[in-house]
Amino acid sequence: MFETIINQYKSIPNWQIGIEIIIFIFGILSVYFAKKENILVYPTGIICTILSVYIMFQAKYYADMSINIYYSIMSIYGWFQWKKTTNGKVLSISRTNMKEKIIGIVLFLITAIICINIYKFFNYKLQLNNYLDIFTTYLDIFTTSLFFTAMWYMARKKIENWVLWIVGNTFAVYIFFDRQLYIIAIQYIIFTILALSAYIEWKKYLAK
Repeated sequence: MFETIINQYKSIPNWQIGIEIIIFIFGILSVYFAKKENILVYPTGIICTILSVYIMFQAKYYADMSINIYYSIMSIYGWFQWKKTTNGKVLSISRTNMKEKIIGIVLFLITAIICINIYKFFNYKLQLNNYLDIFTTYLDIFTTSLFFTAMWYMARKKIENWVLWIVGNTFAVYIFFDRQLYIIAIQYIIFTILALSAYIEWKKYLAK
């Protein structure tokens, strides 16, 4: 695997490798800050997702590119929510109520439909490979829908966001190994570990 990684980067310019390193570092920092309930989760996350838009465009993963545009927008929304005060109090960690669970399910389904149509657009309009015939594409759509919902829950400081991240990151590890994007796969292994740790930490906070 390490030999494959080295061979992959032999033909890539140094400045692009530098961008991927920045994405790697800031992606991990963003999850760490989220775990610590630190507002820096959002500026670091925005840097990561904006740069990811470019990398995914270069790799011709247009659906993933579109998804990272959404992540950037949702990060701005989350940043606003975490800074906003109500009656002098900032948003605190909590569990989802029934209404928020329903919103999460609806958001998941809408995201899945949008992702399918994004793939269809790039299949037929740009005459790319028929991604909808590939199993990992449907797995990608599933994980993306989880991530979309997780982003909204995180913006609301709902502990359930970590459950969705853990499940989605686990599948993402398989997806990126399958695509031979090993650096990103390793990053998602770290994301999964951090998400598990964050869930435990937030759960202890709620127990108090």
